[in-house]
Amino acid sequence: MDLIALQTRGIRGIILDLDNTIVPWGSREVSPLLAGWISRARDAGIRLCIVSNNMGGRVTRIAATLGLPIVTGALKPRRKALRRALSVMGTTPEATALVGDQLLTDILGGNRLGVHTILVRPQARREFVVTRLARLVERILLRGGPVGR
Repeated sequence: MDLIALQTRGIRGIILDLDNTIVPWGSREVSPLLAGWISRARDAGIRLCIVSNNMGGRVTRIAATLGLPIVTGALKPRRKALRRALSVMGTTPEATALVGDQLLTDILGGNRLGVHTILVRPQARREFVVTRLARLVERILLRGGPVGR
């Protein structure tokens, strides 16, 4: 992601989804590429917070490795955890972007809160079974059908 372009649009904080957005689903490893991007974002003065529907040690260890605050058990697309992330970062919805790989959880939740949303391709094909089902619906919506027909 182009940090300068985000800053030009007034973005001062970024909410990051965890699984299949910043790390492959179920992974415990942080890539050097991700660590470098996090470092550049910090150097640019952008605040970051991970928001994940997951809970537990793996999630908190990844956040600790990256030195980022985390909100777990988010229940996206509900807004409560996303509001908490705004509070942690000290940003407003207008000055915040949310980056996620799922249309029906990450992007819908971000849009409901009024933050800028960025849909990214999932990092891995391996996913939670419920997510696989949601992807079928996402594919239909992203192709422009059958909604509105």
